[in-house]
Amino acid sequence: MAIQVQVKWIDELQFVARAGSGPAVVMDSSDSGGGAGPMELLLMGTAGCTGMDVISILKKKRLNVAGFKINISGKRAGKYPKRYTDIHIAYVVYGMGLKPQGVKQAIDLSEKKYCGAMASLNARITHSFKIEPAD
Repeated sequence: MAIQVQVKWIDELQFVARAGSGPAVVMDSSDSGGGAGPMELLLMGTAGCTGMDVISILKKKRLNVAGFKINISGKRAGKYPKRYTDIHIAYVVYGMGLKPQGVKQAIDLSEKKYCGAMASLNARITHSFKIEPAD
């Protein structure tokens, strides 16, 4: 399965990316603030990939998830190409009666089997999670 993305230079270090006929994403250097940087988008994409997996699995388990968020951080090498060497993903699941083992299983399945973004990275990836009551 091939995915095609077009990235068009706008000005300075700003680019606009579009996958197929989907919405445009603005990329820029972190100094200018005109959009997310490519390395930030890499973290966002990774979080989105695992998030979709985890929610899908939790729904299939018929767990009562009232909310969900992911906090992701990455540590980069000091020398070029300044790749991510360590990434930590903190999953927060909101709901009542959620069993930690079920949440952990959903995360493990995403990280070890389903998330293509994680499988594409050359970084040590760790995670943590917590379950919070629904608001």
